[in-house]
Order: sequence, then structure tokens, then C-alpha cells
Amino acid sequence: MNIFEFAMKMELDGKAYYEKLAAETTNTGLKAIFTTLADDEQKHYETIQAIKAGSNWVMNESVVLDSAKNLFEKLMGDKTVASGLKKSLDGYQYARKIEADSVKFYEDAANKESNATAKQLLLRIAEEEKEHYNILDNLSDFTLAPQNFLAWGEFSNIKEL
Repeated sequence: MNIFEFAMKMELDGKAYYEKLAAETTNTGLKAIFTTLADDEQKHYETIQAIKAGSNWVMNESVVLDSAKNLFEKLMGDKTVASGLKKSLDGYQYARKIEADSVKFYEDAANKESNATAKQLLLRIAEEEKEHYNILDNLSDFTLAPQNFLAWGEFSNIKEL
């Protein structure tokens, strides 16, 4: 399996996992976040497919970070939500690990890529995977200690990978 096929499989696996998380939650905000994450993984798949084919491709910006900000603002107002999230904490932490691995994978792939356009797209995917990681990291933190969770404000406290 070459690097493109591996990346495409990785993105489809991520999409399927986020769709599973979306199906398992009853919280409409979380369902929207996981659906948007799944959409991003599909977009990444299509981008990798285009790079593999040597096609020109323009990747749309992700909106998941803005959606997540709005979700956390709503979650902070509902003190009962965190207890319902705890049953899925392992799933969020697993997804966070997968996103961290994806960041490393795409940064390494970009460093090996000789085509400037492909390199730029791979680095952009890596940046979006960092956003995914940050969302999942903050979701895990909120689930573990909602009383200590800091408002995102202007995203000044989003953890860096």
C-alpha cells in the first residue's frame, strides 16, 4: 500500500468513526460536531485522491472550529451535560490520539513531497487535523472537569499539539 492509499484509508476510517460517534450521541450539538468532523475527513479523502491522481485541487476551509466554539458555549450553560458525556470519554480520547497521529503523518508526508502544491495541501490537512485534535482535547477536558473548564473566549486557551 502506498502513502496515498494509506492516507485515503485513514481518512475513510476517521470518517466512519466520527459518524459512529454522531450516531451514538443524543446531544444535537455533539452530533453536529461529529458530523462536521466526518465531513472534513471526507474532504481530506477527496484531496488526497486528487493529489494521487495529479489533479489540481482547491480544498475548502473547515468550519468545525467555529461550530465547536458555539457548542462549548452552549455546553457550559448546561451543568448536566458533562455526566452524559463521560460514557463516551474513551471514544473521544481515542479519536484525539488518531488525530495526533494524523498530524504527524501529514507533516512527514509533506516533508517528503517534492510537488509544491501537494506539499501545501498536505500541510493544510495537517493543520485541520490539529484543529480536530484541539476540539477533542477540549471535549475530553470538559468531560473530565466541567467545573474547571475555561471558556474558549477568542480561542486563546486552545491547547497546541
